[in-house]
Amino acid sequence: MKYQDKIATSRMDRTLKFIGTGAKIGGNYIKHYAKKTVNPSLDKEELHRDNAEDIYSTLSSLKGSALKVAQMLSMDRAVLPKAYSDKFTMAQYQAPPLSAPLVVQTFVKSFGKKPNDVFDEFALNAKNAASIGQVHEAKLGDKRLAVKVQYPGVADSIQSDLRMVKPIALRMFNLSEKDLQKYILEVEGKLLEETDYELELKRSSEISEACAHIDGLVFAKYYKELSSNKILTMDWLEGKHLDEFLADAPTSEVKNLAGQHLWDFYNFQMHELKAVHADPHPGNFLLQADGKVGVIDFGCVKEIPKDFYFDYFALILPSIQAEPALLEQVMERIEMLFPSDDTATRAVFKEAFGKMTRLLALPFATPEFNFGNDDYMKEIYALGEEISTNPVIRGAGDGRGSRHMLYINRTYFGLYSLLNQLDATVQTGTGTWAADIEAHFIAEKV
Repeated sequence: MKYQDKIATSRMDRTLKFIGTGAKIGGNYIKHYAKKTVNPSLDKEELHRDNAEDIYSTLSSLKGSALKVAQMLSMDRAVLPKAYSDKFTMAQYQAPPLSAPLVVQTFVKSFGKKPNDVFDEFALNAKNAASIGQVHEAKLGDKRLAVKVQYPGVADSIQSDLRMVKPIALRMFNLSEKDLQKYILEVEGKLLEETDYELELKRSSEISEACAHIDGLVFAKYYKELSSNKILTMDWLEGKHLDEFLADAPTSEVKNLAGQHLWDFYNFQMHELKAVHADPHPGNFLLQADGKVGVIDFGCVKEIPKDFYFDYFALILPSIQAEPALLEQVMERIEMLFPSDDTATRAVFKEAFGKMTRLLALPFATPEFNFGNDDYMKEIYALGEEISTNPVIRGAGDGRGSRHMLYINRTYFGLYSLLNQLDATVQTGTGTWAADIEAHFIAEKV
């Protein structure tokens, strides 16, 4: 395994890394088209592999928010060619780790001690490495522990990384800088929270305790006295990441059990806690042979404002969809529609967002849903492509959707994707929360 001795943290150094990668990609294209003159039937598979390798190499060396982008993109296998999504999946827990001297340096800064002065045993070679930090195995007495060590400088580089991303995002999404800013601030806030391990320890303990009654979930105990703002210590959880779990060919019953536990976990957080583990990629779950699910990494938690909660989930209820005037009010409140829209523009957005909402709400419409149905996921991707290329929507140039939708949508998409990869059929339905939302709107009208 290749270890990393240094992370570029200054804006200049990180910018130069991006520029160097751009030059490599340009060279890949020149090489590709030179080969194509000799072989006109040549496809872009090799080009995609080379570009994915160069881009991932740069992002993984930069760590932090740069690598986080790759991690997020790896969750959507419809957005990028397979070569990219396959390579970027490594960002979930297989990124190049830091070398031992940098790990020791972080401990000395945090505790004034080296790792072996804090623990009875400490493995300097990381077991897993992701975008913000890497995990080491340790022992203290009879306890087997997981110790997450944050990469140096990742918090300091977030703002400069987002400034580099902003011009690309402006062109990609055809938004004004003002409209993009609300989303940039939301992402920046969440990324900064992910670098605050003291906040993560607090949230990890609170959510784990609140969800302890849910069948089939396993949570670690966290140790405040062995943690700091850059180091987080918890019990070691057994289990395998999704690809390793599936490689063992689990039965449909076990996969359905694991899927049900994930669904129940997210359902409870959304509707009871109004705060949700908003980073549902495969690297954050450890699946056990009996279908139990270990949940790790509460760095990204989205707290859901009460008013937004009622409006967001009202959109999937048939009783709200059946009242056009009320539906439009709700869509305005969560910024899918604007009061300034002319009649034609309003009709386009209402139809587009209505179709997507009804499609995403299908799992809630029946007591049981088969997420392993690839046609359903393809339909979501196809509709997303249709909406993003619609000339009216594309030309509007404004930021549609509340900033709160960014991480809630991401959470549901990540959950759907996990359940699809598990080929899981789960008991869904709306339960009592649908009646609570309907009662809220009845009271609002009165």
